[in-house]
Amino acid sequence: MVQTVLTPEQNYQALDRYIRERMGRRIFLVHGRSFPRTKAGAHLRDFAERQGIALVSFTDFSPNPQYEAVIQGVERFRRTGCDSIIAAGGGSAMDTAKCVKLWANLAPGENCLRQEIVPNQIPLLAIPTTAGSGSEATRFAVIYYGGEKQSIAHESCLPSAVLLDPSALGTLPDYHRKSAMLDALCHGVESFWSVRSSQESRDYSEAAIRGVLRHLDGYLDNRENGWEGMLQAAHLAGKAINIAQTTAGHAMSYKLTSLYGIAHGHAAALCVARLWPCMLEHPERWRDPRGEGYREEMLARLGAAMGRNTPQGGAEAFQEILRRMDLTAPVCTREELRRLVLAVNPVRLGNHPVSLDAADMEALYGSFLACGGGRDD
Repeated sequence: MVQTVLTPEQNYQALDRYIRERMGRRIFLVHGRSFPRTKAGAHLRDFAERQGIALVSFTDFSPNPQYEAVIQGVERFRRTGCDSIIAAGGGSAMDTAKCVKLWANLAPGENCLRQEIVPNQIPLLAIPTTAGSGSEATRFAVIYYGGEKQSIAHESCLPSAVLLDPSALGTLPDYHRKSAMLDALCHGVESFWSVRSSQESRDYSEAAIRGVLRHLDGYLDNRENGWEGMLQAAHLAGKAINIAQTTAGHAMSYKLTSLYGIAHGHAAALCVARLWPCMLEHPERWRDPRGEGYREEMLARLGAAMGRNTPQGGAEAFQEILRRMDLTAPVCTREELRRLVLAVNPVRLGNHPVSLDAADMEALYGSFLACGGGRDD
């Protein structure tokens, strides 16, 4: 599916046209709580009032969306007779809206995770308010069921259109600004070295990484030119992972997020910062079928994308950015370390270019988590 990319130019003229032509008269608006205070949020409300369009608001989801919350969204979507969906917010709003669309026509009362997906034509418009997840450009969603992460992948999850509005980034809290940027950077790095990468995805990845670095200072200083550049970089990183998918960095990060309550990008960056040197130190574990010549070329190109002359320099540049963010790692007990290792998704490890086992996971976690004896949880 070709995704329509809209901009806020000329007072959101393209957005207005798309809604009139594609979205119907009742729109299910899945949004973060700050969205109504953004320029796009205010414009959407005023436009809907002028056009007589009903906006059915849904905000009852958490930063790590729970299955039960998504089901509430599905039921509300059906009950209110909505024609289309707008997802406005960060990755959590995107993931919730994607699953509402995906499950809207499944059998009520039965577990949606166990049903066969029946594709539908419900329009889904994405309005990202963070420069991080890139979810507006992917066919993936993540929710939690029974405390465990569930990865959803289906072409119907890909939004039919996206509005890239840099002004939405202006009100982000400092921690979320940093963690979102780190998520985008991790997407660029992981999709670049993924065994599923292609020339197209690596081009997206490289452009995303260079975009993050180019606009980092302006973005952290909360300047308008930094917003636009970082939003574009995150979107490109999303296009990259839509092809190549993520690897061990994300596989290791999800339980960190749910166990300690740190932001997803923060958790992913802690993992990638340790995985990168590990990959360089163990060429004998390389398993990408494209071979040693590809390995050398890929790592050199990745280092160059990070602004360095060597593969090792690329890893060091990433670590320097993480240190600059001044984000601490959690402290874990031995039992929590065991739970972290057991929670790693082996499918994501299959995308990683070097082989890793449970002992490697424990050593990698232990290299950045202060782990002691402690209680059994």
